[in-house]
Amino acid sequence: MTVQTDKRAEPRQTRFSSRKSIFSMSADFSPSTYIFISACAFLLLLALWLLVTGVGLLKPIFLPSPAAVLARLGKLAADGTLASDVGNSVYRITIGFLIASVMALATAILIGAYRFWEAAIEPFLDFVRYMPVVAFVPLTILWSGTSDAQKFLIIWIGTYFQQALMFKDNIKRVPPDFIGFGRTLGMSDFRVLMRIVVPSAMPQIWDTLRISLGWAWTWVTLAELVAANSGLGFRITVAQRYLQTDMAIGYILVLGVLGLATDQIMRFLGRQFFKYESKA
Repeated sequence: MTVQTDKRAEPRQTRFSSRKSIFSMSADFSPSTYIFISACAFLLLLALWLLVTGVGLLKPIFLPSPAAVLARLGKLAADGTLASDVGNSVYRITIGFLIASVMALATAILIGAYRFWEAAIEPFLDFVRYMPVVAFVPLTILWSGTSDAQKFLIIWIGTYFQQALMFKDNIKRVPPDFIGFGRTLGMSDFRVLMRIVVPSAMPQIWDTLRISLGWAWTWVTLAELVAANSGLGFRITVAQRYLQTDMAIGYILVLGVLGLATDQIMRFLGRQFFKYESKA
């Protein structure tokens, strides 16, 4: 007995099964669609904020309206306070992050390439990285006062130990065949590291830099919350003291915008620097 099938239904079924939902794991869509979805998510949160404050579910002292926050930020921008605070925080995070990153990369090359230095240094890095950065704040004030050096030190403590271990993992992922090729050419250890290992690991190192930059924003804000007379964290402390919730939320939003902007800039630069990665 033969089973007859409706051949006209087969193409329709095939077309239906080939359609992928945007919620599926294998979904893929254009960058413009990605941006649209992201914008909708932010607009949804803004609408929820407007609803909660508009119907009076929370008093303004607990959650001011978006209009009140924007008005406060507008006043601070008009008298130059906002620009000064942003400039001070950006300066501190730039210097502190650069110092930590350069030292972490040098350490990572050492412990990633040499077994002896890995055994000598990595356990200490693992030991320190579990210590809470907040516990070091009083000590850093004791050691370096409340100057910018204290902010640099907090950023260094919060990022260096994590970065060194993550950079080391990036370097360890370089295929051994690459290193063997350098040996075949008679290259010295230093040249193998500088000409083969580090360039091969640089796309992953750059991505690690992008991620750890977010930690640096957290630590500089923490340092300014405790011991500073300027900066975004300092202004949040002032707002808390005088119950100026609109200013506190406004500066938190500014921190979010700055963090998102630096993250996207790092992503863009990474795509420009390592175009061969995207092609691969």
